[in-house]
Parts: sequence; C-alpha cells; structure tokens
Amino acid sequence: MVITTTIPDSGEHLNSTFASRYVRTPVPKYKMPANPIPKEAAYQIINDELMLDGTPRLNLASFVTTWMEPECEKLMMASINKNYVDMDEYPVTTELQNRCVNMIARLFNAPVGETDTAVGVGTVGSSEAIMLAGLAFKRKWQSKRKLEGKPYDKPNIVTGANVQVCWEKFARYFEVDLKEVKLSEGYYVMDPVKAVEMVDENTICVAAILGSTLTGEFENVKLLNELLTEKNKETGWDTPIHVDAASGGFIAPFIYPNLEWDFRLPLVKSINVSGHKYGLVYPGVGWVVWRTKEDLPEDLVFHINYLGSDQPTFTLNFSKGSSQIIAQYYQFVRLGFEGYKNVMENCLESARVLKEGIEKTGLFNILSKDDGVPLVAFSLKDSSKYDVFEISGSLRRFGWIVPAYTMPPNAEHIAVLRVVIREDFSRALAERLISDIEKVMKEMETHPIRVSTKTAHVTATIDETQDGDDGGKKHIKKSARETPEEIATYWRQLVARKRTGVC
Repeated sequence: MVITTTIPDSGEHLNSTFASRYVRTPVPKYKMPANPIPKEAAYQIINDELMLDGTPRLNLASFVTTWMEPECEKLMMASINKNYVDMDEYPVTTELQNRCVNMIARLFNAPVGETDTAVGVGTVGSSEAIMLAGLAFKRKWQSKRKLEGKPYDKPNIVTGANVQVCWEKFARYFEVDLKEVKLSEGYYVMDPVKAVEMVDENTICVAAILGSTLTGEFENVKLLNELLTEKNKETGWDTPIHVDAASGGFIAPFIYPNLEWDFRLPLVKSINVSGHKYGLVYPGVGWVVWRTKEDLPEDLVFHINYLGSDQPTFTLNFSKGSSQIIAQYYQFVRLGFEGYKNVMENCLESARVLKEGIEKTGLFNILSKDDGVPLVAFSLKDSSKYDVFEISGSLRRFGWIVPAYTMPPNAEHIAVLRVVIREDFSRALAERLISDIEKVMKEMETHPIRVSTKTAHVTATIDETQDGDDGGKKHIKKSARETPEEIATYWRQLVARKRTGVC
C-alpha cells in the first residue's frame, strides 16, 4: 500500500505527513537555480520556510539538548570553520577533546594508573560511538577465533528488544547477528538471566542499556556482570559487556553514584555516551571510552600524515566540526560536578511534578520508573474511545510534540506517550503541559476525535493491489475522504512495526 497526497492544481505528488516517514514515494524534483539572488532574499526565503518547523524546546520527543548559554554559543560560532580532524593545525582543539575523554573516563571509574590507560574518542553521536565499539568487539573476537583455528564468520550480539535502532544498523551494516531478549508486559528492559542464556561461543559482547529509550529505565548491569562471569568460568569463554549509556551516562554518576554499572565491573570493556543529550551540548557529539588500550585493536586505528604530522584516527567519517567538542569542554568547565548534579536533580524534580499531575487525572498508567532517565512514559487505562496517537495529535494544537508509539515485540499491544525532561523544561512548563493534557482529555471525553473528512484542496489516495476473483491481481484507488479510518489504522500499523527511539 502506498499513500500519497495529490494537489490537483499543480499535479505534484507530495508525501503525506505520516506516510513520508515510512513509505518511499515520488517527490518533486528540485533543480539548482540558474542564477544567483540577493543574500537578503535567500535568507528570507529559507527563514520563512523554517518558521513552519516545530519549536525545539517544546519537542518533548527528543533527548537532545535544545538550549545552551550565549557564552557557549559564541565559542561554537567562533570555531564553526575549524575542521576537527586537522589536529596539527588546531592542536588546542585536539587537547580539549583529550581532556574531555579523560574527564569522562574518570567519571565512569576507568582504571587509571601507571599500567592502566583508558582510551576514547569523540564522535558525532552515540550511533557512531556504538559502531566503533561494536567493530572493536568484532575484531577482537575474530582475531581470537583465528588463532584458535575456529570459524569466525557468524558473530552475534545479545541485547534487549528495547535497544535503540543504531544497534540494528550496526548489526546489518557490519554483518553481525542481533539476538534480542524479548520484553514482556510490565518489564520493558533486558532480563539479565535471559540474556546470559542466549550467549554462545559466537557472542562478541552483551549490550546493556543505561537509560532505555522506551521508559528511561536503567538495566541491571551489575547482575549481568555477575551472571556472565559465572558463564565465562563454566565455558571458558571471555564474553565482555558494552554499556550503551547514551542517555544515562551523564545522569548516573551525579544522581546515583553508588550504582555499579561502569568500569567498576570487570567485564565492562567499553561505554558510549551522548554529549548532545544529558551532556548538555547541541547535536551532534558523542563519546566512546575503552577500559584499556588493549580493548581497542590497534589494526582498527589509522595513521595519516598528509595534514602535517602523524595523526591516529578511529572514526567512521573523516572531517567534522570542532564546535561541539569545544562546547562539551565548556560545559565541563562551567558546571563542574556539582553543576551537572544540580541540573539532573532539577530535571528529576520536573519529571516528578509531571508524573504526579498525570496520575491525578486518573486516566493513565505510569510505565516509567522513578530511578532512571528523567522522563514520563504513560499509557491509557481505557483506549476504547480514543488512543494515545489521537492524544499526541491533539497536543500539537498547543505546540507540544509528545510522541506516541507501541512497545517492541511481545509487548507491542502496549501503546504509550512519552515526555522527555531536559534542562530547559521547567516546572512551570510541566504544570502548563499537565493543564493542556487535562483540556485535551476533557475534549475527548465530550467529543471523541475522529479522522477529519474535510481536506481543502488536497485529496489523499491509496494505491492497493488486491487478489481478484479470477486469481489475478487488480489495482484499485480509494479516496481518503471515503476511508478516513482505514488511513488512521494503516498509520498505527506502520508505527507498530517500526522501531522507535532517538540518538
């Protein structure tokens, strides 16, 4: 089934809002203008179009930072033309990155001494960081299997079904089987017992999540470490652990310092974290840190000299801007440990206020936990009159972008709304959101929302191929005005089949 919207006057076919994210359909062809235009005109044209974007600070779907101090923005603009990879030309920027890596390694309790040296690198986000960590695990496993004279063509990673989509990308791009521990209603993170049961001799690592995208919950890395240690002793394997701390890596050290999830656990060999999430930096910057130099195979590191000196590099891309690296260092220097702790405590307090307000409506079940990433995930107690997707759409009238999605396999019948609390989401905004949710719910109780059949100058069509009575295929077209509920059902089914999550 392909859904397109047709503008009769022009004949152009544009993706509908909901189909464009999931279905590939023809789009208008744009050509570069033949002649230049005044800079003021170019600015105005683009600025006018961008006005139709949502407001970043009201985008409660995203974990990504949407506000920074003006002083930091000045530093970022001053370095926007610096290519980070040119280390010989910009040695101070390189030094700032190294300081950030050192600070993060110590924050994650990496062993530091005369013989132990953690290593790490800045990335464009946790997706790249996970790719690099996964490659290191795969290469180490392959090298060991080659020395042992054993097959090394079927590596796998064990994760929970709640992993962010970047893990699926890694598995597909680098030919690694992804073995997912299924979720269950009421338990939306990876079960360490089931995960260890799935480990075999081809497992290159077990990936644990510190801050699930779905509910913000921290997985029990300590128990995973204990169970996996026992299995390694029984089998003679040395299966390691990677911690995906994209969301929780800059929360746990400040709020839950006694929680053992990091390099204090012997099997944890690498950790990634997103600087552009609770590291409080604009997108995109991420970090990956390895426990020791031995955990990062040397043959994955390239050395170049055509930029002026010998420079080691281990990234998926080459050129990238320096601004986010400098911004991360600014935040570390500006806030310090206590500053980060205060920010995270404020976020948790706003999450508490929002959670209590949503509970008082009596219409929702809270699925998120108090301990974890500051977010509130909640589902409807009764979906017979309306569902979370309609609530999400109604909240957009007030400017709020609140995502609605279904849980992964084995819990896909659970549909939820999720509000991510960031530094710039104040208690006042939390109270305003509660008020708007109450307004929406009262409207729905009085007048349940239905898909509108009134579409000015736009006709949606559904192209379908169905089995004919004679066993052949027949092509039909349906008007969206005639089948509004079918379109809504189709959209929900697409969402249900898609992995949700932000990196």
